[in-house]
Amino acid sequence: MDKAAEIRNTIDQLNSQGPFEPTMRSLEKYQCPDWYTDGKFGIFIHWGVYCVPAFCNEWYPREMYCEGTNCYEHHLKTYGPHKDFGYKDFIPMFTAEKFDAADWAALFKQAGAKFVVPVAEHHDGFAMYETELNRWNSKEMGPKRDITGEIAEAVKAEGMVFGLSSHRAEHHWFFDGGMRFDSDVKYPEYADLYGPVCGEPHGDSHSFHTGKPTPEFVEDWLVRTCELVDKYQPQLVWFDWWINNIAYKTALKEFAAYLYNRGAEWDKGVALNYKYQAYTPTSAVFDIERGQLDDIYPLFWQNDTSVSKNSWGYIDKHDYKASSAIIADLVDVVSKNGALLLNIGPKADGTIPEQERKMLLEIGQWLKVNGEAIYNTRPWLVYGEGPTKVASGSFSDTKRANFTSGDIRFTRNEDVLYAMPLATPADGVIKIYLLAEKSNYAPDSISKIELLGYGEVEWFQDKDALTVILPEKKASAVPCALKITQ
Repeated sequence: MDKAAEIRNTIDQLNSQGPFEPTMRSLEKYQCPDWYTDGKFGIFIHWGVYCVPAFCNEWYPREMYCEGTNCYEHHLKTYGPHKDFGYKDFIPMFTAEKFDAADWAALFKQAGAKFVVPVAEHHDGFAMYETELNRWNSKEMGPKRDITGEIAEAVKAEGMVFGLSSHRAEHHWFFDGGMRFDSDVKYPEYADLYGPVCGEPHGDSHSFHTGKPTPEFVEDWLVRTCELVDKYQPQLVWFDWWINNIAYKTALKEFAAYLYNRGAEWDKGVALNYKYQAYTPTSAVFDIERGQLDDIYPLFWQNDTSVSKNSWGYIDKHDYKASSAIIADLVDVVSKNGALLLNIGPKADGTIPEQERKMLLEIGQWLKVNGEAIYNTRPWLVYGEGPTKVASGSFSDTKRANFTSGDIRFTRNEDVLYAMPLATPADGVIKIYLLAEKSNYAPDSISKIELLGYGEVEWFQDKDALTVILPEKKASAVPCALKITQ
């Protein structure tokens, strides 16, 4: 029996015996684990062969084969014709000689992360783990190391929850541009890297929604993803958007049941992320890419975004966000019942760019002081107040104005209310209008108000607002946190 058949037998056996069946009715009994709803903040890692060219973004392997794109022209100019130097030829250059999983995990711990999610396989089809199902993997080629396994071990040693992502579904069409001219994508000997597009192109060179995967491809997707579950026991599995394709409808239910049944077997809470309508709201955890919500969502959800505005993987010319803006987004997301999964992109040699290390440490320092307003909290009656409008939906995180000191966000932990201005005013005076005297939202009584990291502060309440006087008059884009005790 080959490995794929062995895994398929295991899937069928576990899903026939475990507490979850591969039906939506059964999957909707799922309960999100406490480590997730309490943890709030995790690290995403986009690291793969695409960081070798370090150009444009992590979609370089697709765009380099799309005639007329910047990546296509850059590739010709820098590396020569695609038939002579294709994406596969970057693999020996992906050395990871400075990769230290323990150093990474220690940094993520300092950043205040509670869970870590490396990309086990991106759209490019190169597995960042040891596998019997794909010779194009990091154990046999490139680094010649089980990257995912090393990260899993280091993350768990630091007491954080380990997860992983699979973008395997998107691989179905990712290299189809290379079928339109003389490139190595056409060569049969590389079909197990470049995928089913070696048969014929799908749609025009820039489309990526065309073509229905075959039952064989979907089955291969399922067994590869279940292999990841068994090898590394991830407590979180993240999927990108293309699993919404109707061809995955049955396999998605099989996988969710398999993951949940494994979680029950391990006696560990597990979670599964999805986008759009791939799963029903109560059967998995809804994820929004580079976006937020404009109100409290009744179910726990997640925003995945990156430290960079223009790429998830490492490139030479990042447009980085400010760490203060990321902290403000974290606060906004948590106030609306969500978690933030923040991505970084290491270099080909395995080092994390200094700017990204600095940002993570700044976030960690903020959480060290203000973490009690984030971790283990739940939404309050309302998420907050203020003038800045937050649009709901994906790819909206860079389309709004910067938050101001008038934008307040609330969280709670039992009888304690936290109020967090998303910036600090120059005059040191914070006004919270929802907590005005006799407001429907105001606590019956307030015994004290503390500024986390400082102590008790002066305050008064009248018919217009609850006014808090900060100890220093200094404007800052960094949020602060007030602890309001009844």
